[in-house]
Amino acid sequence: MARHDISWNAIVIKRDPLSLLPLTPAMFYVLVALADGQTHGYAILKEVEQLTDGAVRLSTGTLYGIIKRLLADGLIREDAGRTADARRRSYDLTAFGREVARAEAARLEQTLAIARRKTLFRRA
Repeated sequence: MARHDISWNAIVIKRDPLSLLPLTPAMFYVLVALADGQTHGYAILKEVEQLTDGAVRLSTGTLYGIIKRLLADGLIREDAGRTADARRRSYDLTAFGREVARAEAARLEQTLAIARRKTLFRRA
């Protein structure tokens, strides 16, 4: 009888992005801010503000609470060594984080499509 050596590191468990939806608007904006590549916290704050034309201004406490949650859920990763300033930590989307952001965008599009079918949004 042949013996098979199975490494647990080789087993990949596929997570369903839909299991994390819906995201809060602030979480979604942070993921979108990271969509173009790695950046640090202050740049994320500024990007969210720019994306929303100033309608959303995250406090540093709110941002770092969101970052902590996104790290724990495996949606982003941290890299403390890739910035010129050692005190700054950079963050980047993981492949799973990108899937979750896309799923949330699709969910929001579907929600908006439903709302647009109602008379409230029809032009007179």
